[in-house]
Amino acid sequence: MSNSITLPSPAKLNLFLHIVGRRPDGYHELQTLFQFLDYGDEITFTLTPGDARICLEEPVPGVPDDDNLIIRAARALAERASHALPGVTIRIQKRLPMGGGLGGGSSNAATTLVALNHLWELHLDENELAELGLDLGADVPVFVRGRSAIGEGVGEKLTPANPPEDWFVVLKPDCEINTGKIFSEEGLTRDTPKMKIAPAFEGDASRYRNDCEDVVRKLYPEVNKSLEWLSQFGPARLTGTGACIFGRFPTESAARIIWESKPSGITGFVAKGVNHSPLHKKLTELK
Repeated sequence: MSNSITLPSPAKLNLFLHIVGRRPDGYHELQTLFQFLDYGDEITFTLTPGDARICLEEPVPGVPDDDNLIIRAARALAERASHALPGVTIRIQKRLPMGGGLGGGSSNAATTLVALNHLWELHLDENELAELGLDLGADVPVFVRGRSAIGEGVGEKLTPANPPEDWFVVLKPDCEINTGKIFSEEGLTRDTPKMKIAPAFEGDASRYRNDCEDVVRKLYPEVNKSLEWLSQFGPARLTGTGACIFGRFPTESAARIIWESKPSGITGFVAKGVNHSPLHKKLTELK
């Protein structure tokens, strides 16, 4: 087996996000629809025999290793080994904006778990990796499992789903969203009626909404302005607590026409929605 592997760490969208309740511990009960995008970060893992350290080739500015989800995921996996392991040097090519609601950190953690389980030949199954991932963050399990899904609970209870694999324009307004602030706002809707989830949900996600959107629009004018612009061309929505927003289009050419006309000063990308994670597709090709 090679001592190095490069794998994608894809973005996700919350095609809808309903807050259906609040638990005594303060966490919110959700119903959300996760879909992956064929766009994201890329991470290279290189084993270092004779050196047991787990390290990033280039540390993330302002993020100590103890707080970095990639390092935390690698360390959590190493603790499951019954024998000494070679160290690993990790290089990330970052494309996803931090704090954009695209799941970048959770995706990075999941790619780390999947990649090092393979490189270290630990043979943990998907359920074991998802359990490790949940300790790192509620969104990590969906990336570990690699299938679009309805998420319930805090997002960790997953039911496979097959939403249409359309094209998306994803925009990142020039602001950083404080997720804790959004979930603590008095005006946040917390009582959306819980819907019954059919197996392999294939419904029209455009009929639903993101319960965080109204609060985010009021607190962050940049998000409101971007949503108003993108909504000219069809339904536009916040993903997660933002700041990224997305619009759905039936073809790549339709999406790119809108992308080319976006206002100056807004970053983003065009990507295809996919129901099977690029991470798992790539790993299958390498096996």
